[in-house]
Amino acid sequence: MNDSAALSGIEYLQGLIRDRTLSPMGAAMKMALVAVSDGRAEVEAFPSEKFYNQQRRIHGGYLATLLDTALGCAVQTKLAQNVGYGTIELKINYVRKLVAETGRLVCVGTVLHAGRTMLTAEAKVAGPDGKLYAHGTGTFLVYP
Repeated sequence: MNDSAALSGIEYLQGLIRDRTLSPMGAAMKMALVAVSDGRAEVEAFPSEKFYNQQRRIHGGYLATLLDTALGCAVQTKLAQNVGYGTIELKINYVRKLVAETGRLVCVGTVLHAGRTMLTAEAKVAGPDGKLYAHGTGTFLVYP
């Protein structure tokens, strides 16, 4: 794994892709960072029945985590070394029910505004057929 203090945000994320790691939570939720570029991050996820709610659908928290991950990684691509961030607001729209049989999801996050102390981003979650399952926006505070 990379020493994050010596790398810019995008360099650190490129190392995670190379090492095929994301985070312990990402691993537990079958999510992986697959691509990054300036202001953009793509995360894939493989939902399963272990993430079902009481209605036998994927829990909304699963999609919220996927969106927050892609949004945050997109934001991190804009940050210099030794600069961190935190989510201060997350807005999600769920547009279609999600079940395990849906298969691979792709969530693409894109930075909309990169200020000195605050960034905003948007993300969309699509299934293998390109159908939209959720979309959202986030606001992120920058800190050293």
